[in-house]
Amino acid sequence: MSSKSFLKGAAILGAAGILVKIMGAFFRIPLGIIIGSEGLGYYQSSYPIYVLLLVISTAGIPTAISKLVAERNAMGDRYGAHRVFKVSFSLLLVVGIVTSSMMFFGAGVLTRIIKNPGAYYSILAIAPALLFVPIMAAYRGYFQGLQDMVPTAISQILEQFGRTVVGLVLAMILFKQSTEYAAAGASFGAAAGAITGAMMIIYIYYKKRKNILLQINNCGKFKQESSSTIVYKILAIAIPITIGAAILPIMNMIDAALVMRRLQIIGYTIKESNQLYGQLTGMAAPLINLPQVITVALAMSLVPAISDANQRKDINGMKTTIQTGTRITMLIGLPAAVGLVTLAKPIMLLLYSNRLEEAISAASILSILGVGVIFLTLVQTFTAILQGLGKPIIPVRNLFIGALFKIAMTYFLTSIPSINVKGAALGTVTTYAVAAILNFIEVKRITKTEFSIVNFVIKPFIAVGAMAISVLYIYSSISMRLGNKMSTVIAVAVGGTIYGLMLLATGAITKDDFDMLPGGKKLVKILSMMGLLRK
Repeated sequence: MSSKSFLKGAAILGAAGILVKIMGAFFRIPLGIIIGSEGLGYYQSSYPIYVLLLVISTAGIPTAISKLVAERNAMGDRYGAHRVFKVSFSLLLVVGIVTSSMMFFGAGVLTRIIKNPGAYYSILAIAPALLFVPIMAAYRGYFQGLQDMVPTAISQILEQFGRTVVGLVLAMILFKQSTEYAAAGASFGAAAGAITGAMMIIYIYYKKRKNILLQINNCGKFKQESSSTIVYKILAIAIPITIGAAILPIMNMIDAALVMRRLQIIGYTIKESNQLYGQLTGMAAPLINLPQVITVALAMSLVPAISDANQRKDINGMKTTIQTGTRITMLIGLPAAVGLVTLAKPIMLLLYSNRLEEAISAASILSILGVGVIFLTLVQTFTAILQGLGKPIIPVRNLFIGALFKIAMTYFLTSIPSINVKGAALGTVTTYAVAAILNFIEVKRITKTEFSIVNFVIKPFIAVGAMAISVLYIYSSISMRLGNKMSTVIAVAVGGTIYGLMLLATGAITKDDFDMLPGGKKLVKILSMMGLLRK
């Protein structure tokens, strides 16, 4: 799979991801307005538990499916690729039944562990999603292995749409009864979205099934493995990935219990602790996830792309793909990090204008978490590269090392009254920084890929420096006259424009980059006519 094909797949998933994140913002921001930081505290207390079980049931297996399918597809073994899908589907179905049952019937025990009894109904409401997400994940892994990213993109959009609509409607209806019920209604949105997304991708599969079977019948004879051998190979790839992916949810679960307990130790009530936790995880944290839209898409495309190149012994193609993926990640993550830190307070006041005190408090948290965006995006990209190289245990180890820093920093810093919940934010940034640096060292060691300091550091930093200066100047100049909302929007728009122009001016992004994207040739023509694009 060429860099061009990999970026086109990433662009498709990235476009879908942008739409999903827009809907996600439309969900999280109104939800925070409806149920406040207290309701977000209940909602977010159930979420790390759900994500942990979701990781166990889906994190590693779909990646393993896409890798194994891509390898068989590269050899022309369409039947073997489809057999991998069928075996993994059965495996994921069983895992989904088990994990959804564990969460539903263990809700009471879980609320006692996290020391937040108000989250009980939220845990019950979100449990059914654990049955349908694994079903959806099996189909996504299969299509991604075939380099067909469209089914995944469509299912992601419909999943988020179902979650947003159902979650917000139920939150508004149930808020009249209690904040706990409203948070549970929002949680059930995840289940509704999972059902919607699963139904759509199954429908797409059956529309394509005739063509899939035709390709299977036309492929040559290959020696086929037993179901047990396929399961073994899936688990051999999936278990290290799952362990690695489980580290962050486990860390967040520890956070949910640790932050609440440490805040109460220094004098905060249960309600106040829950509100601060809601500001951290429900108001500030979702914003640092926005840049992940494209970098997650890059990572999903990188795994089969690197695996395919590695299988064909295409060393130069593999290195080019690694360089392209890393550089694009830098160009996305760096401005996002600087933008969130620079405009932390204006952004929070823009989003939560009816909850000024909570927004100002959450802004101080966001200004810390924003720094972690660049490291988070790099962690995802380097993890995907190492997984594609067949080295999934390395990012697991490195993230675990980062998580140890997180736990220690959260424990000690959160109990300092002047730092309080911001200690957990500092721990999160440290986790991603440690993991990103260690992963980078391993990618360099294994692949011997060269990363130009000029292209990967100097040019992006020049562009983002110009952006930051312009954003600060514009906001400070017009905020008194136009107010926070309009000034923030204008500052973000102008900053983004200046950043894009500086990338073109410095040559940080070139004609070859645009050629790799869908519709890129049209953009090249327009920018060339304007004299803005270097060859």
